[in-house]
Amino acid sequence: MARNAEKAMTALARFRQAQLEEGKVKERRPFLASECNELPKAEKWRRQIIGEISKKVAQIQNAGLGEFRIRDLNDEINKLLREKGHWEVRIRELGGPDYARIGPKMLDHEGKEVPGNRGYKYFGAAKDLPGVRELFEKEPLPPPRKTRAELMKSIDAEYYGYRDEDDGILEPLEQEHEKKVIAEAVEKWKMEREARLARGDEEEEEEENIYAVNEDESDEEGGKEKDGEEGQQKFIAHVPVPTQQEVRHQETELQT
Repeated sequence: MARNAEKAMTALARFRQAQLEEGKVKERRPFLASECNELPKAEKWRRQIIGEISKKVAQIQNAGLGEFRIRDLNDEINKLLREKGHWEVRIRELGGPDYARIGPKMLDHEGKEVPGNRGYKYFGAAKDLPGVRELFEKEPLPPPRKTRAELMKSIDAEYYGYRDEDDGILEPLEQEHEKKVIAEAVEKWKMEREARLARGDEEEEEEENIYAVNEDESDEEGGKEKDGEEGQQKFIAHVPVPTQQEVRHQETELQT
């Protein structure tokens, strides 16, 4: 009986305390940080914002929330971060510490710095949303260009084809192809010769003598033609030949 009475009094006391607190107005965080003129309160509101950010960062780790809910949570976190920055500026104005300078960097659950673009950060599952991952994929670096000296290191006689025959493969192939081409050319010549004979040509035209020298040909360096005996072939001197008068004059100068 005494225990029941004690429990009733305890419940009544809690109910009475709740009624008393119900009449009190809970202090709300100012909308603008500049409205706060007390350093302890500014510190209090900053800590409150940090607590709200922590809760929302924990919620956004759940990828099953859906794309729209994740985007809303990420927007709310970024809004709170901006508000925290305003309070840090106000704390510095009131003579408090500079949290922007001494505060730790914002890291994700993997210990990496939170990625962002132009001040907007992405947390948790927001980093895997469509169109977001592509923002942070780094393009592969182009291969470094080789200098002229590096390119010249790999250039040798083989580069210019001077060692193509050293492998013992190319030369036999060239000889075989050469024999084939010569045989085809000889066969073609024989066929043309037989065709000319079949048309009634008694004698073939004499082959052109590439070593014959024309009588009208003159040497560019001023060489003179040297006439031989009748019926003999004429020769052309390709070096200047001195006359008898020049020889005698030279001999006279040597004697004197």
